[in-house]
Amino acid sequence: MSLGDVRLTVVGVGADGWSGLTEAVRDVIVAAEVVLGAPRQLDLLPAVAGQRRTAWPSPLRAGLEAVLIECAGHRTVALASGDPMVSGIGSTLVEVLGPDRVSVVPHVSSVALARARLGWSAESAVVVSAVGRDVHAVLRELAPDRRVLVLSADDRTPADLAALLTAHGYGASRMVVLGDLGAAHESRTETTAAAFDGPSPRLNVVAVEAVGPLVAGWASGLPDEAFEHDGQLTKRDLRAAALARLLPAPGQLLWDVGAGAGSIGIEWLRAHPACRAVAVEADAVRAERIGRNARALGVPALRVVHGSAPGALADLPAPDAIFVGGGATRPGVLPACVAALRPGGRLVVHGVTLETETLLAAAYGERGGELTRIHVEHAAPVGTFTGWTPSRAVTQWAWRA
Repeated sequence: MSLGDVRLTVVGVGADGWSGLTEAVRDVIVAAEVVLGAPRQLDLLPAVAGQRRTAWPSPLRAGLEAVLIECAGHRTVALASGDPMVSGIGSTLVEVLGPDRVSVVPHVSSVALARARLGWSAESAVVVSAVGRDVHAVLRELAPDRRVLVLSADDRTPADLAALLTAHGYGASRMVVLGDLGAAHESRTETTAAAFDGPSPRLNVVAVEAVGPLVAGWASGLPDEAFEHDGQLTKRDLRAAALARLLPAPGQLLWDVGAGAGSIGIEWLRAHPACRAVAVEADAVRAERIGRNARALGVPALRVVHGSAPGALADLPAPDAIFVGGGATRPGVLPACVAALRPGGRLVVHGVTLETETLLAAAYGERGGELTRIHVEHAAPVGTFTGWTPSRAVTQWAWRA
């Protein structure tokens, strides 16, 4: 037997458990030979003679294939919380098995229940999942009066979220912890992030109405001060110019090669929650710093690879875009990047030395694209007057595969 022989039905279950399911859904569960689910969910079901019940493995991904193969040839039901396709196991199972072998029976999602309790329209709030993810992702969404629904991993998430909001100047934000939504013992606790003092139910959704400063928007070109760095940073205006040519798009993957402070990869990820990025950095201290910058700016999913190009690029998934901010003259780096791009992929390379400029001019002559020299000057005191202070000119080569 193999994964190709597995077919199953995913059933959404609310906090009200068995009593909240329709008779038709109950019949599907009772008729199953195998039921998969979290221990808490399995305990909600009545006993069924001869039915095998299996808890999800932990960690899930590592053991999921083996568990599913054991279900091959058997009528199988997988239990999920609420709507299985809202940050749930349903999405994972469809990804692993394919949509043709997974049937989904949704329940009312905790997101829908939370919006109903709060009177929030779907258009007025964004949803961020902390289930199996770093709660720092909430920081990407922070802006004055922004509404955020946070799907909690467990009873510790509200406290972690409150501490995070307070540390980033959003302690005055309204927090509403909605526990066990849909159950008879549903609860609601309202406070501010700074005043939050738990405890919280294990099953909860946190609603946040943000009150705090606008630190970072979603357009390219965050202030340089937003990043911790040692000088190895693609500066604001140059970063905006590079990202305008890299064209961030949902689901697409960027390689940030010679990442320095990680600013290009971080801003790529901030463009859309579905963007993906890998930062490749040879210096260990800088690689660690990139991770801190990513978390502080709300994109903890940035993958940091400590290594030197081109060797460190060998096992990475094929990218849709590549930025080379350092090390372009290292033998093999530019050819490796050109070869790695997917069809239609974008490559942007910056250089400040004559050697890099010569390399980029040759690449432009061979492959075409766009070759630009960018000069940026900033006003600064000149005695008692004000004058222009020029930065180093940067040569930028942009090319599409």
